[in-house]
Amino acid sequence: MIHVLFVCLGNICRSPMAEAMFRDLVKREGLENEIAVDSCGTGDWHTGNRPHHGTLTILKKYKINDKGLVARQIKLDDFEKFDYIVAMDSSNVVNIQRLKGNQDKERIVRLLDLVEEVTNKDVPDPYYSGNFEEVYELINQGCQALLAKIRLQNQL
Repeated sequence: MIHVLFVCLGNICRSPMAEAMFRDLVKREGLENEIAVDSCGTGDWHTGNRPHHGTLTILKKYKINDKGLVARQIKLDDFEKFDYIVAMDSSNVVNIQRLKGNQDKERIVRLLDLVEEVTNKDVPDPYYSGNFEEVYELINQGCQALLAKIRLQNQL
């Protein structure tokens, strides 16, 4: 089983959206027995909470299941469990590396680094911008690219 972890700041907007979208994509591709998906935040402010209403609204709009999405903070044992640690922006990458150190650099990727045609490689935080639609579109592109990478690297 391949384990994928999406990470943002508080785990209520971007990373749970990515978790739900990637889980949906994996299921549509018939890979749910090959790939497991989770999300977390680098901060603990929202631990135990459901995603932001903007995230839930977008997921509902696109008929993506939000079941089981509850905010949590990244833990050291996540580095043992997950094969791919996917950050939403460069500050998340820095915070993740600060927690674990630089020895896991190859497993930590910024989602939009996988999408060549996107120039700004940080997924903007809709908690501040309110633009959940833009975030959905960027995460959609990133999830497609991530699945292609995982398929190639794992012969799926």
